[in-house]
Amino acid sequence: MQRSFAWAAVALFVAGPTARGDDWPQWRGPQRDGVWRETGTVEAFAAPRLEPAWRAPIGPGYSGPVVAGGRVFVTDRQTKPAQVERVLAFAADTGKALWTHEYPCVYRNIGYEAGPRASVTVEGERVWALGAMGHLHCLAAADGRVEWQRDLGTDYAVEMPIWGIAGAPLVDGERLIVHLGGSDGACVVALDKSTGRELWRALADRGQYTAPIIVTQAGRRVLVVWTGDSVAGLAPESGAVLWQVPFKPRNMPIGVATPVVSGDRLFLTSFYDGSMMLRLGQDAPTATVLWHRVGASERQTDALHSIIGTPLFLGGHVYGVDSYGELRCLDAATGDRVWEDLTATPKARWSTIHIVQRGDGDGVWMFNERGELIVARLTPAGFKETSRAAILEPTTDQLPQRGGVCWSHPAFAGRRVFARNDKELVCVNLAAP
Repeated sequence: MQRSFAWAAVALFVAGPTARGDDWPQWRGPQRDGVWRETGTVEAFAAPRLEPAWRAPIGPGYSGPVVAGGRVFVTDRQTKPAQVERVLAFAADTGKALWTHEYPCVYRNIGYEAGPRASVTVEGERVWALGAMGHLHCLAAADGRVEWQRDLGTDYAVEMPIWGIAGAPLVDGERLIVHLGGSDGACVVALDKSTGRELWRALADRGQYTAPIIVTQAGRRVLVVWTGDSVAGLAPESGAVLWQVPFKPRNMPIGVATPVVSGDRLFLTSFYDGSMMLRLGQDAPTATVLWHRVGASERQTDALHSIIGTPLFLGGHVYGVDSYGELRCLDAATGDRVWEDLTATPKARWSTIHIVQRGDGDGVWMFNERGELIVARLTPAGFKETSRAAILEPTTDQLPQRGGVCWSHPAFAGRRVFARNDKELVCVNLAAP
């Protein structure tokens, strides 16, 4: 039986009040573009390890936290006494537990069982949470009350990807758009965000793990979805296919990184299938392949073979993390490698960095899988690290090898960073003195 209940208050310390800044209400920030536009943040850390303003206990999960309306939302999984997924809400300033909504969820045919993958999406006073098996809940942000719920995995007979359903839902007007991988032409579905009723469905492709985005092309808004078989541009109002480019995987659908756009170019990268650059037509909604480069194997790579981290597309260059943790800069025009750096994260299979652009141009925040936050600049001249500090300990539920990892994308809001591992959610102050 599903239930939602308020947690008892737990006294957690926070070092003084913090002014409310921008929210981080969805996957990759307010505009879903991986840019943190707040000012007044530190340029360098005072110590190699930063003490959190507060900590809150949570369970395992791959989903990154989001921040909206003074609350932090995150999902996790519990296996005892029964298998459940949970949506958790905390006070952003203090870490006080506000409410929990949990529901039964037995994982079947899913590898890497640590917990939900998709960050929740918040708009106004509602939260939409999508679980690894396809359970979708619309909850009241204030108290976790269920407004509506659907088991999309069952409703749409999803052929479950081996890593489960992972793409964060996208709110667009009255629509909630979900990359699902459903049967009968329902790879992508749009639901009425207020009721859960289907508005449209599109594409007979297999699903994979990427989150949908909306870009501006030829004077109109275009929904871009990278599925298990293609990358497609859809009319968000109807689901009509405006353009579609095949991108068949050599092994299996494994795209995780969100597509990124700069001007009229769209970049995609996959662990086994390398990189593809598309040109988006500006006179009409079309797409053509500029280049596609793929190496001989996951170790002999060409261009960029990313697994988890979404690259940064900045000007004429793309910056991202290759299959074994190699931070690379590519010439966006050709895919040629400009440089490679091995100091940002230790070299290992799937070694990960989440890159968030600062609002000042080429400055970036980089959160690596060792739980380190790095202040740096990425330019065609190289990786220029300014400062680095540990903010979180790696844990082993997400990956038991190499002493564990921190694979979840952090949230940046109110001059603070919110990050999670398999045991706790932390808030670290990043305000300039």
